[in-house]
Amino acid sequence: MSMMWPLASSALTSSLPTRPIPGSYGLPLLGPLKDRLDYFWFQGTETFFRSRMNTHKSTVFRTNMPPTFPFFIGVDPRMVAVLDCASFSTLFDLSVVEKKNVLVGDFMPSLSFTGDTRVVVYLDPTERDHARVKGFCLDLLKRSAKTWVSSFLSNVDAMFDAIELEVAKDGSSNLLVPLQKCIFAFLCKSIIGADPSSSPDVGDNGYVMLDRWLALQLLPTVNAGIIPQPLEEILLHSFAYPFFLVSGDYRKLYELVEKQGREVVERAEAEYGLSQHDAINNILFVLGFNAFGGFSVFFPVLLTTLGRDKTGLRGKLKEEVRRVLKTRGESKPSFESVREMELVRSTVYEALRLNPPVPLQYARARTDFMLQSHDAAFEVRKGELLCGYQPLVMRDPVVFDDPETFVPERFMGGGKELLRYLFWSNGPQTGTPSVENKQCAAKDYVVETACLLVAQIFNRYDEFVCADDNTTVTKLEKATDSGKE
Repeated sequence: MSMMWPLASSALTSSLPTRPIPGSYGLPLLGPLKDRLDYFWFQGTETFFRSRMNTHKSTVFRTNMPPTFPFFIGVDPRMVAVLDCASFSTLFDLSVVEKKNVLVGDFMPSLSFTGDTRVVVYLDPTERDHARVKGFCLDLLKRSAKTWVSSFLSNVDAMFDAIELEVAKDGSSNLLVPLQKCIFAFLCKSIIGADPSSSPDVGDNGYVMLDRWLALQLLPTVNAGIIPQPLEEILLHSFAYPFFLVSGDYRKLYELVEKQGREVVERAEAEYGLSQHDAINNILFVLGFNAFGGFSVFFPVLLTTLGRDKTGLRGKLKEEVRRVLKTRGESKPSFESVREMELVRSTVYEALRLNPPVPLQYARARTDFMLQSHDAAFEVRKGELLCGYQPLVMRDPVVFDDPETFVPERFMGGGKELLRYLFWSNGPQTGTPSVENKQCAAKDYVVETACLLVAQIFNRYDEFVCADDNTTVTKLEKATDSGKE
């Protein structure tokens, strides 16, 4: 195992050589434009960061990040990239950085997308409203635990029923649409106690509404790959999108929460001092951006990783799942049973390591401070924006052995020590979300829910196979030795 390195600590800085931060921002307009074209077109995101890291021989360097010229007035693309576990951990040290309005860097989508409410993700813990809004979000998730497992598993079973029928009929089934329908229905039930099917439009198209709402906020900052270059640069990355394109969708989702989530909204008003309007907008952000968006990115990766595996992992997972369920006398997995499934849990952690749902993290220097990588210290000035690309950070060879390889057992046994370097939730896996920090309120729910999904697959099926190049399920064999569906 690689040498264990501590997280950022000012005490260690004096023992490291001090270097100026390498790299430059180039000429005004031209420098940011060149970096934008490299990022989206000529190099792609990972090569963009890797090439600069190699050029500067440093995991810390200056660069520009999209969005940039021409129509992003007031957006400063200048960043300090932090691409190893030591420097990246600084993004969560709130004594030296702040998180105000930096969800996607210096660019901030119009507040119209969140009903003119600065929702919790844009608030720094030093702001007066952060504690009560984050407290409400934590309480919202805690109370949802009563129905979380049953709602999730019933929707997962409905999803696989539909996939089974299509595989039997056509020989394959793309899992994306059934999966998003499953995620949307389960989150509505668990988080707000709503049944989206009671509103035909939302019931049938709620997941599409959220997809559109998410896309318009993030398109200027992501490589969509839906139209060829240079059209993508001209049409998708050159300007921010107006809210009115999805205002009708947002109004319908707002009304769903307003009508069916009344108990949740009233609790936000009575116990946390939020207005009805701010409560609903924060609920929609937690449900739509954090939960639905995160699960929609991560679950397809997790499922296809399992379905494409050729190392025998599926057999090992099946054995563990059925052994634990039999020992506990359970017909379906629960939060308690998946906590006993070490390989299932380690597999989920490893999938999160290689494919974090949110690839970029940002923070702004709260004060002048010394930033440390593994081998050097760098002076950062107050107000500078730091940017970490998580998929590269999570392949830090100083921390992780064979970092490019998917190793399902990586976080088992002594490997659990590595969890303090597993950053995917705006903090380390060993951290605890609280009103004092910016760690994702649903961090633990994401892991537990992913474990439930893996466990139910191998509780239900003897074999689960996906195509090698897309999200299509090509083979499902019902369980023959577990007595389950």
